[in-house]
Amino acid sequence: MSMLNLLDLLRSQPLLMAAANPFWPALSHFLTLSLLGFGALKVTRTRTSSPPNHLNFFFTAVSAATVSSMSTVEMEVFSNAQLLIVTLLMFLGGEVFVSAAAFHLSRRFSSSVKNPTGPARSIDSELEIGHGRSMTVTDEFVNHEKSTALLGRVVVGYLLAANLIGSLFVFLYVTLVSRARHVLESKGINLVTFSIFTTVSTFTNCGFIPTNENMIVFKDSSGILLALVAQVLLGGCLYPAGLRLVISGMTKVTGKKELRYILNNYSEMGYPHLLSGVRCRYLAGTAAGFVILQMIIFCSLEWNSEGLWDGLNPYRKTVAALFQVTNSRHTGESVVDISVISPAILVLFVVMMYLPPYTTFLPMKNKEMDSVGNGKGKRQHLVGFLKFSQLSYLAIFIILICITEKQQLRDDPLNFTVLNITLEVISAYGNVGFSTGYSCKRQLKADGSCKDAWYGFVGRWSGKGKFILILVMIFGRLKSFSMHGGRAWKLS
Repeated sequence: MSMLNLLDLLRSQPLLMAAANPFWPALSHFLTLSLLGFGALKVTRTRTSSPPNHLNFFFTAVSAATVSSMSTVEMEVFSNAQLLIVTLLMFLGGEVFVSAAAFHLSRRFSSSVKNPTGPARSIDSELEIGHGRSMTVTDEFVNHEKSTALLGRVVVGYLLAANLIGSLFVFLYVTLVSRARHVLESKGINLVTFSIFTTVSTFTNCGFIPTNENMIVFKDSSGILLALVAQVLLGGCLYPAGLRLVISGMTKVTGKKELRYILNNYSEMGYPHLLSGVRCRYLAGTAAGFVILQMIIFCSLEWNSEGLWDGLNPYRKTVAALFQVTNSRHTGESVVDISVISPAILVLFVVMMYLPPYTTFLPMKNKEMDSVGNGKGKRQHLVGFLKFSQLSYLAIFIILICITEKQQLRDDPLNFTVLNITLEVISAYGNVGFSTGYSCKRQLKADGSCKDAWYGFVGRWSGKGKFILILVMIFGRLKSFSMHGGRAWKLS
């Protein structure tokens, strides 16, 4: 490519970037992934003679692609091939993979070069065209480009290393610990598939587990629970802190100036999960505070609950409780039956699921751009003002589901409570996967054909209710694009 063609390409890219809206590629990604996953699940055979219907297959595909882990069928229905398909959907739908892919694409279509020591400079200031049409690129530009390329490789390495190391640890554990191995062998679940599936699901903060009972059958396996707690945090709310820690460690070991440049110019890298050291410390402190708060409340209310811990010793109780409250933020794996714990804890879980992953107690001033008069046009301002807040949308979804399930709310009030529906909706919005399930014992009008099953509460909803929850999962996965809605409303 000649120098003139290169210069023309660089100057034409602002038009490409101006036409691009990150919301639509993200929506297309999840819809395409869900449809391909639905087709793949449909053409492969299940372990049972009566496979789920089309809606339940599509629901499962959307749930995996949006890393929500909401379920309408039991997990042990799926064959080994289908479990691997769900694993791929979770991996490709996980935030770390999606952000890495978006970062690499944005580098290809970037239209300007930022000055590491000042504001962005135009292409003309970076290029010097002489009489021989030669081009000299500044040292700052080269350093910035090398650093962004290296950051992309570090993110991919972080993603692969976390999943490979986690899968290896889980595999060794279920292989060497006879009780864990016996559980999987009795259920006919492949040990390698279980290890990869569980690690990917936990790291992506999805929460699917190949067993019907989720992690309840492993509640006394403290080793695997602690390993998965680390995966939950490193792939979820502490991902920015973990990424920065890795880059800092690599900087000390290798001494590369590009790594030091990344740490010092984090805001110019264009990667949203790369935060400052101060923000990462506050983020880690906030996450630890939430876990400690939940541990205190959970243990104080449920420590002596009959049947909840099945004779676990204090150490295993503590580890199981830690696993449970850590998963309440965005993963949704469970070692206890959610439906039997205290309503006060359910409300606490609802709050935790609603909070965005990088919620931080940050007692510092934050500069925000004024949305009025920033040159984006009156039409865009009007659309922004008309947007509702996140709570408003969730209230609308809950109301719609209460309408679609009104007959069940009337006939089966102990199972179909507004609290249970709210928990299910917030869980889907937070892409968590917690569910109270459904109990035939709580029916006021006994149904002889009712059979308890190991899938979520949504599995008992009508087709319309399930479809609304599909929309909630997609909306929750894309909530970063609508976090600033409702600003036009003043409540004082």
